Amino acid sequence: MTFAPLRDIVIVGGGTAGWMAAALFSHILGPGGHRIHLVESEEIGTVGVGEATIPPIAIFNRALGLDENDFLRQTQGTIKLAIEFVDWLRPGHRYLHSFGAFSRSLGLGHFQDFWLRAHRLGMTDDWEPYILNSVAARRGRFIQPDPRRQSPLEPLAHAFHIDAGLYARYLRRFAEQRGVRRTEGKIVRTVLRAHDGFVDAVEMADGTRVAGDLFIDCSGFRGLLIEQALNTGFEDWTHWLPCDRAWAVPSAHDGSAAALTPYTRSTARPAGWQWRIPLQHRTGNGYVYSSRHASDDEAAATLMANLDGEALAEPRQLRFTAGRRRRFWNRNIVAVGLAGGFMEPLESTSIHLVQSAISRLITLLPNHGFDPAVADEFNRASAVEYERIRDFIILHYTATERADSPFWRECRGRPVPEELARRMRVFRALGRVARDHDELFSEVSWLHVFLGQGVWPRDHHPLADQLSEEDLRRFLDDIKAAVAREVDAMPTHADFIARHCKADSLTRTA
Repeated sequence: MTFAPLRDIVIVGGGTAGWMAAALFSHILGPGGHRIHLVESEEIGTVGVGEATIPPIAIFNRALGLDENDFLRQTQGTIKLAIEFVDWLRPGHRYLHSFGAFSRSLGLGHFQDFWLRAHRLGMTDDWEPYILNSVAARRGRFIQPDPRRQSPLEPLAHAFHIDAGLYARYLRRFAEQRGVRRTEGKIVRTVLRAHDGFVDAVEMADGTRVAGDLFIDCSGFRGLLIEQALNTGFEDWTHWLPCDRAWAVPSAHDGSAAALTPYTRSTARPAGWQWRIPLQHRTGNGYVYSSRHASDDEAAATLMANLDGEALAEPRQLRFTAGRRRRFWNRNIVAVGLAGGFMEPLESTSIHLVQSAISRLITLLPNHGFDPAVADEFNRASAVEYERIRDFIILHYTATERADSPFWRECRGRPVPEELARRMRVFRALGRVARDHDELFSEVSWLHVFLGQGVWPRDHHPLADQLSEEDLRRFLDDIKAAVAREVDAMPTHADFIARHCKADSLTRTA
């Protein structure tokens, strides 16, 4: 059997997902015979709430050769060192899920082993002072990693808060400069090949026909190709993640250090949670909630009553179902972003899932034909990734002491997936995180959320007993002092933005 070589790649839908795909494909594949065509309609809006990112986005930007400060300037971006969770364990409680490694380990023992022992001995009740990202976030400071800077600590691990619409526009310019062709218009028909059911072309309202070999579906919740054309099916996770709606609204801020916090904030509310994402020109806000536990009007009122500044627009509603497609790659269609599934933005994974999908697709890009084994591997890896992220998000809801509303009472009593239950059992036994080495969230991330949500080990690892109490205290005091010195030497986050990546007037008015 012979196959025609894959030449034409058609991306259906723009927004962040579509232009991320177009930018990476045009950069990696270059002018080597592949033609990349993106079809989008300005009539169809994008979700545009994915304004908080996680550290792997820096890998994506470096792969494109983007300058970090220019990227921040063009996207009205700010730095993100952590996510603060407010009132999740119980009202009045807060903790940080910080990025990056712990400051120091000792021999084969992990930092948390020694800290847990010290906690039991009454030496400390807070581990944030020992974590560089946490202290810098709380104090509103940031400095970019520099290999020339001498420090006994790991550099700050960071991500970004960005205007997703500006990021899509930035990547569009990048992609079009590298030959990506864009067609404006609304798709009204998908043409399938009679002999195998593969997509042959999409047809526009004006009669334009765009043919391709491989189609990347970035059409959002609609799943124009993956679902509407191929009826791939959807795996519904509402029984684990009951939030199904959100209100989103921008608000004003004064550009002060207090407004430009280098972290995202997530505050638990009676029927869900509220996000706060500070950008250079505004603050992004939203309330993710369960429509079974709050009416739309109640949710909108809750959001509007809890803004830091004046609302800059009317709130906009989004409706969604948590879950994923049964297959992300079906025939010659690959679903990316919201076309592939929806994970509520609690841990800022939306843009990462786009990045991960297109990176995986490039790794498994077929040259001749479409061997089912390749699609099967793509689907297997994608499903595992979604499920591990799902479990991490579920942990925030199930590990809570809250019982002050019907929503939280249901969350506390809801059964969890067996893989998450296993991890919770292992952690409670000995403070160890049982995770796969290639999954997204690191051991450090799991530790932050386990302890922040009140999941405590019954014992510490015996390796921590190798230190005397005096040496243990000295070990922790040394780390705490080193972290404080490092943060003292950093500029404020607001000063960093003003000095290195302040948006110009054109961007500010875009």
